[in-house]
Amino acid sequence: MAKRASTPRSTRTAKPARRWSQRVTERSDALDLERGVFTHKDPKRIAASLKRSAERSKRRKSDPYRSAMSMLTFYLNRAGKTLPAGQKKTLQRAKDELRRQFGRA
Repeated sequence: MAKRASTPRSTRTAKPARRWSQRVTERSDALDLERGVFTHKDPKRIAASLKRSAERSKRRKSDPYRSAMSMLTFYLNRAGKTLPAGQKKTLQRAKDELRRQFGRA
């Protein structure tokens, strides 16, 4: 029986890393987010931007508050592993601010 030729591991092409969470954040079908919204230092600014995006969107499936909070929570859950502690705190405060801005404190 003849030996089958195999491709050495070093010459195989690796699959590109899938960044589906990045695609969701950038190209969400529910909200058109301001560029860099999650990098702001001010929780009020983050919350205001998310609120504005949610209220303007015609494609969202739920009420504006829920859409905005879902996007913020999604970002925290996915990117939170690599975020600095200070930015995580800012985003957690943005959740509280978002509740206040929607009158759900």
